[in-house]
Amino acid sequence: MEQNLSQYRIFYEVAKSGNISRAARELFISQPAISKAIGKLEDSLDTVLFTRNSRGVQLTEEGALLFEHIRKAFDELALGEQELRKFKDFHMGHIRIGVSNTLCRFIMLDYLKGFIEKYPHIKITIESQSSTHTLTMLEQQRIDIGLVAEPKTQKNLRFIPVTDIQDIFVATPSYLTNLRLREGEGADVFQVGNVMLLDRENITRRYIDDYMSVNHIVANNLLEVTTMDLLIEFARIGLGIACVIREFVEDDLRSGRLVQVKTDAQIHKRTVGFAYMPGRMSQAVGTFARFVQNAQG
Repeated sequence: MEQNLSQYRIFYEVAKSGNISRAARELFISQPAISKAIGKLEDSLDTVLFTRNSRGVQLTEEGALLFEHIRKAFDELALGEQELRKFKDFHMGHIRIGVSNTLCRFIMLDYLKGFIEKYPHIKITIESQSSTHTLTMLEQQRIDIGLVAEPKTQKNLRFIPVTDIQDIFVATPSYLTNLRLREGEGADVFQVGNVMLLDRENITRRYIDDYMSVNHIVANNLLEVTTMDLLIEFARIGLGIACVIREFVEDDLRSGRLVQVKTDAQIHKRTVGFAYMPGRMSQAVGTFARFVQNAQG
């Protein structure tokens, strides 16, 4: 399209009104400027677009053909502006969030509840997978934001911390009692008992493996579990000693249903938060990030 869009806008208004003076008032420009723009458009197209009469102007056959196409174009532009205003007025948009089942259940749901109440027109898609997979999907731009434990190397990620978590080992009192009856009071419960950890694809598992290696904790009977929820349930039924997140079993610890299995060195706390790529944020993702930050304040 060689012509300036403003020339088509002037042509459109003149064709709609059938009168140059009325078009001039609508566009807030002078009549000579309109006549000049129409003349330039006709010259560039090598076509007469209007005929003049006592009542104003009338489209030629060629002008009517051009007007039909331009009308559709400007109608689409008007529709786009209307949709954009609605998008902004109703805070519409789409957010793709990555999160593990455990973090979704124990942390994400509270944020989602408050956010949905405030921004009910934003569509939210949840991708449920391990934190490792969430970080990979963020790098590949397949999701917009993820709830994860703070990665050691953040690369280009922006991280909004929301809470600290503490990994601990737990078991039922009866499991520990029976284990010591069978193996003796002085037995190392980690060496003789069933030790339950998340599978090796999980970031938490790698963190705990490093801790156990540094502190010379050996698990001879290791049971790998795919989710934290299952770890907690297996511990509750007395299947073994599970490494879980303290904040997720507080009720069990208070009631005595589970007890902490002490170790010589405490496992350092970790920080959980929302990670995202700051240079690729949509308006909806920015709104969610600000909501999370304000919730911390």
